[in-house]
Formats: sequence, C-alpha cells, structure tokens
Amino acid sequence: MQLEAKNIGFSYDKSRWIFRNLDFTIGAGEIVGIRGRSGCGKTTFARVLSGYEQQKEGTVTLKNSPLPKRGYQPVQLVFQHPEKAVNPKWRMEKVLHEGGKIDGQLLDLLGVKQEWLTRWPNELSGGELQRFCVARALGTGTRFLIADEMTTMLDAITQAQIWHAVVEIARQRKIGIVVISHEEALIRRLCTRVVTFS
Repeated sequence: MQLEAKNIGFSYDKSRWIFRNLDFTIGAGEIVGIRGRSGCGKTTFARVLSGYEQQKEGTVTLKNSPLPKRGYQPVQLVFQHPEKAVNPKWRMEKVLHEGGKIDGQLLDLLGVKQEWLTRWPNELSGGELQRFCVARALGTGTRFLIADEMTTMLDAITQAQIWHAVVEIARQRKIGIVVISHEEALIRRLCTRVVTFS
C-alpha cells in the first residue's frame, strides 16, 4: 500500500503559491521525516496529504485511488496542539471513540489511564490530551499517520513514551508514519528517509 502525492500545488490566493510541483511517496510501514524552516509549508502539506485541505494542483492517492470523502479516514493527522483538536464539550471517552472503538493494548502502551476517560479536556495536561489524540488517530482503519510536530510541546519523558508506543503499533500493523519536526535528533532516530522542504 502506498500514499502518493503527485505534482501538488497549494495556494490560499492566486498571487502566492505555498508550494508547487511537489512529489511525495510513502509505503506501508515506512517512517519518513519532513524537515524545513518555519513557514515553508510543511503543515499545509500535512493537511493536504491527510485530506483536511484540497490541493489546487496535482493528486493525492491511496492505493492509486483518491482519499475517501466519507467514513473513517485511513490517513490520520495529529496536530501539535491537542487542546485545539478535541471538542471541549465532550468527556474524554467520547473524544477517544469519535472514529470508532480503540484497542485497549494501544491505551496501555500510550499510558492512558482509565480514570481519565470520565474527565473533561480542560481537566487534563497537554501530555495527557496528546495521548488521547494519538490513540484516536490510531484506530483500526488507520493506514498512515502524519505527525505534525506531534510531541514538540511535551517534556522529554512523555515524548519518548508516546513515540515508543506509536512506533510499536505502526510496526505491528504496518502503518506508515510521516514525521514532521524541527528536532533533528528525533528525525534521525526514527526515520529511514528524510525529505527537506525549502
């Protein structure tokens, strides 16, 4: 299985392109890093690759077919700021199961405690919230995970725990991971291939 972007171009208005003629491919089970200076379009590209934004030029395909418009999205994106990615009016159990049932082994690996499930988002720390967002993104239908500065805001121990869990689950299920980060050490440690945005 392959996630492929061909000749991708994106602009918010006609006068300035964020990027153009961009090609990118990732296979099942592969971990690919994307690095580049701030403002070069990495987050926008992540949103295009996961179907949150529609490219102005080019195609994004999964197994040679367009990304699905309805139902569970097999390409999941985890953002840098978890508090912006959850509904503040839902308890965490509802947030967690928004896209379907989540595997108990995954919750254990990520260190999600049972007592957190009954809490509201504002009752959890950033690290606790991000564990939920990662678990939600790793539903059984996920084939590719795009981690956009996923652990940048977290302490080193929490970062290590989350990445250990994500890599283990990805290995078991052959999930491809796109790691977008400014942290060179993280990219070097996790990724078999690195793409630099200019």
